Formats: sequence, C-alpha cells, structure tokens
Amino acid sequence: MKKTKMMKKNYEFKYVLSKGTYYSGHYIEAFIKKTNKAQKNNKLGIAISVKIAKAVKRNYIKRRIRESYRCYEENLQNGLQIVILWKKKAQVNKANYQNIKKDMKNIFDKAKVIEE
Repeated sequence: MKKTKMMKKNYEFKYVLSKGTYYSGHYIEAFIKKTNKAQKNNKLGIAISVKIAKAVKRNYIKRRIRESYRCYEENLQNGLQIVILWKKKAQVNKANYQNIKKDMKNIFDKAKVIEE
C-alpha cells in the first residue's frame, strides 16, 4: 500500500499551484505536478477557502476528498504532487462522496496519471 504524504507548508502549495498543470471538474479543481519518478511517495494538498463555508463543513469536504483520493492512490503514478481545491461556485451541499469521487476520476483520466 502506498503512503501519500500530505503537503503542509505554504511554499509547497505555491510551487505546485504555479508550476503544475490545471485540471477542472464540476466540484473540484486540481493542480498536478509530475516530479521525480524514482520517488515512491506522492504528495497531496487540500485547500478549501474560508469563504466557502464554516470550519465544520470545510472539514467534512476535506474528509470526503481524502477518502476519494485513497481509492485511486494505488493506481496513480509515483512522484506526483497534487493540490486539490474546492470550486468557489460549487454548492457545498453537493459535497457527497459519489460526486467527489466521480469528479476526481475524470480529473485523473484527463491528466493521464492512472496506471492500468
């Protein structure tokens, strides 16, 4: 089982947001930066604006995003840095597991980072 490291530092987020490739879905946006393939771990960062909702709802969305990512984690290429953002125009009450998982699958397919 792969272990994904979480991004925590501001400079890590800035690097991926500036150098990464942008992909968009209905509810989430992703910036994906391919780095060293020899690296065994991927890095995941999740950012949800304070303007979207209060803390309880933001944490609810983050948990759903992490769980959706966990389903695809085994099939992703090595050496990726991924930042996932919740779209500002997306309704917060639509933040259920199925919608986020479907959106994430579409984004990973567009980015061609899933290994068969």
